[in-house]
Amino acid sequence: MTARDRLRWDTYYQKTPDGDYPDPDPLLFQFTPSVLNMTAGHEFRALDLAAGVGQNGLWLATQGYTTDLLDISREALKRAQEQAAQQHIRSLNFLQVDLDEVALKSEAYDLVCVFRYLKRDLFPRIRACVRPNGRVIYQTFNTSYLRHVPDFNPDFLLQPGELASYFDDWRILLNHELDHVSQIVALKPE
Repeated sequence: MTARDRLRWDTYYQKTPDGDYPDPDPLLFQFTPSVLNMTAGHEFRALDLAAGVGQNGLWLATQGYTTDLLDISREALKRAQEQAAQQHIRSLNFLQVDLDEVALKSEAYDLVCVFRYLKRDLFPRIRACVRPNGRVIYQTFNTSYLRHVPDFNPDFLLQPGELASYFDDWRILLNHELDHVSQIVALKPE
């Protein structure tokens, strides 16, 4: 991404009314292991990649994860920080980064979530940053989205079956192609 992309997203979030804070994605409720009562001494870590205003990352923090929220937009992360402060949510790191250049530490996360974002060359880095037995929860638009938004850039839309192909050697807990959305929940082998 470029400085122009950063400006575009900052402008988008500046012009978007604050209104009600969005709910976390329901896919998280079903597939996020609670770590609140798990082994003491292990820090469970989560990554909300392309976090936007951070509703998913904030929710993960309430479930006991130390959560990194990464996004290019300073404005989006500022909203996430404000919401975290209002709800007294801690164990969060807000990182403004260019996802084209982000370095993700190997085996750093127990859970990685990505919603409504697609950058194909990030998949090897996403796979590598998940700890053994960790999981990826990923959902984004597929080519059927063009029926709803014909002028959407097809470079940012998944082909049928594409998302699952990135995790074909992992244990798949969910693999759905729903109307215009593709979803996967995958566990990394030991």
